[in-house]
Amino acid sequence: MPRPMTRIQIRNSETILEAALDVFSAHGFRGATLDQIAEVAGLSKPNLLYYFPSKEAIHRTLLTRLLSTWLDPLRDMDAAGDPVAEVMGYMRRKLELSRDYPRESRLFAIEILQGAPRMREAIEGELTALVAEKAKVLQHWMDEGRIARLDPVHLVFSIWALTQHYADFDVQVRAVLGSGHDPYAEAGAFLETLYARLLAP
Repeated sequence: MPRPMTRIQIRNSETILEAALDVFSAHGFRGATLDQIAEVAGLSKPNLLYYFPSKEAIHRTLLTRLLSTWLDPLRDMDAAGDPVAEVMGYMRRKLELSRDYPRESRLFAIEILQGAPRMREAIEGELTALVAEKAKVLQHWMDEGRIARLDPVHLVFSIWALTQHYADFDVQVRAVLGSGHDPYAEAGAFLETLYARLLAP
């Protein structure tokens, strides 16, 4: 049984992961190097390799954490709740994730654009199973006439697209809106109106 990590080891591991998030979200897996990560972390490359044996190991750790964070709001969609409130709550939590975790969103987007070579198993397994489970909940609400009849999977896709856009295309959004705008507050108000109308039975 491995020994528990010391406080210093935990701190250094988190420092490396935080630095790697900066580097991977800016350059992608292929463009990132261990030397870049070590420099941003303020550690030597041998010290970094003491904690993580490879660039792949660091990247895999980040993606595993990210997928869990990304799926939590969908897991929280409650079949016993009010359908409109549950869908709106999911949309708002996804928008908050884009606001609060823009680097993680870009890391995920880059991985998907590269064909998801390091997380295909998780996407085809855990993510797909969860979407299928929640699609049944949405379909049940539709069959009861409590929300409009829509394709439930594409409804989930639309929430992903309309919320993650604000993280992945942040520079474009802010350039078009100009100064003096809060993209996330404005997006939240717009998306609430959009989904309220879309979901109305």
